[in-house]
Amino acid sequence: MKLSDFDYHLPKELIAQYPLEKRDESRLLVLDRQKGNVEHRIFKEIGEYLHKDDLLVLNNTKVMPCRLLGRRASGGRVEVFLLNRKGGLTFEALIRPARVKPGEKISFNGEQIYALRSGRQEVTFQAPSTQAVYALGKMPLPPYIKRQPQKQDNLYYQTVYASKEGAVAAPTAGLHFTEALLEDIARQGIDIAYVTLHVGYGTFMPVKSQEITKHKMEREYFSISEETVSHIESARHETKRILAVGTTSLRALETYAEGIRQGYTDLFIYPGYQFKVVKGLLTNFHLPRTTLFMLVCAFAGTKLMQDTYRQAIERKYRFYSYGDCMLII
Repeated sequence: MKLSDFDYHLPKELIAQYPLEKRDESRLLVLDRQKGNVEHRIFKEIGEYLHKDDLLVLNNTKVMPCRLLGRRASGGRVEVFLLNRKGGLTFEALIRPARVKPGEKISFNGEQIYALRSGRQEVTFQAPSTQAVYALGKMPLPPYIKRQPQKQDNLYYQTVYASKEGAVAAPTAGLHFTEALLEDIARQGIDIAYVTLHVGYGTFMPVKSQEITKHKMEREYFSISEETVSHIESARHETKRILAVGTTSLRALETYAEGIRQGYTDLFIYPGYQFKVVKGLLTNFHLPRTTLFMLVCAFAGTKLMQDTYRQAIERKYRFYSYGDCMLII
């Protein structure tokens, strides 16, 4: 399979730059992958497509304010994007511009860090705590959102059920849920469970191999609690539908099917993959030529997904993180 098989053209004006004020009033495209039927709805109507005793699995990772802007001693601006904590107050990070030298001091509102190179760069803070470090940061909006983070992003670039700190990007399919909508879904008799997968910077990394099977996924930490395992196994035993909210939840569930409950996953799903757990998927619209688009093509079929994306573009759906979404059943 070639990278070009997963390309499509998207007008730039359809890339959502701001969230909707009301999360659950985004548009919802519903795709029946067996019949090929498409319906166009509003997200708060999603309950009409869920069955009593379905298991809905959401990713409860929490996005950290990991984008820090500082200055070198010379006065030049520097961006430090914290990827993960190595231990103590040392973090793996991306530093721009890359010409910042090992040991060079960068100032953040009076706090100091040292930029130390080690493959990807590392930074060590002189600060009272990890919380004090993140207090310097802003929400890490994706590169296709062409503006600076604003106060509203602290609220909207986070799911209402986020609880496990560690992500550098939001599990965007979950952004459409409100607490009230989740309560309504539960009252329908639909089971709700949570997994944790800390979305890493690799979610934005381009696929460079023209032959996609040569691409290597970045590892991401995930864990599935005993309680959620019980929900999953009960649903599997009774052949109930398990629906993943987002590609991250799906990858965690499919990794669990390989016998791994906690650790790191680099599972790369592309057409030809045989799904073992997930029967339905809620997901936003993804960038062309990405592993995320390849995953949804694996789930629904490449031709059907290309055709469905064309319909979404014709109907001017909003794309990517702050955009509308699709339910594939």
